[in-house]
Amino acid sequence: MNQPAFSICVYCASRDGTAAQIRQAAQDVGEWIGRHGGQLVYGGGKTGLMGIVARATRDAGGRVVGIIPTALVDKELANQDCDELHVVETMHQRKAMMAARSDAFLTLPGGIGTFEELFEIWTWKQLGYHDKPIGILNVNGYYDGLQQFLQHCVAGGYLSDWQMDLIASDADAQTLLKSLVQAAGMNAENGQLLQQNI
Repeated sequence: MNQPAFSICVYCASRDGTAAQIRQAAQDVGEWIGRHGGQLVYGGGKTGLMGIVARATRDAGGRVVGIIPTALVDKELANQDCDELHVVETMHQRKAMMAARSDAFLTLPGGIGTFEELFEIWTWKQLGYHDKPIGILNVNGYYDGLQQFLQHCVAGGYLSDWQMDLIASDADAQTLLKSLVQAAGMNAENGQLLQQNI
């Protein structure tokens, strides 16, 4: 495969969860990345939503980069089918490499690990460490409660509207992915402006 048109980091669960709609959304995300000549950067596991996104990306012709710490190789069953599988020593190294290799960040449903990844990359953006787009795929209303809590933080004076504006949110995978990739613009890994007819 030629150099990918874009590289998107996906944060998501290493579990399947109970909602078929969420699993389908993970499938849709991977298929979209692959169909549009993209590269998936993710946590390197083959279980749960992580595995669904990775397989769908590969099956649709995309490239997959997995990054996993040694301690999780067996627990999350490291995906040996990745085009690149990087085994690193720490979670800090994992997240730093994922960020460095990506043009944009997409958060799917997940647990505390997924939340931590989202909040860290959001913090880095508000501090000016990067200027890459961030999105939350709020499929099946999964993140409704989080968004309500964040608005509660705004009302309490602990979070600002401009910080909230740093993250896009949508229930539709295709709509959100398209907006993230287009927002990445010159941040694309190939150094060229992305086509607007994606």
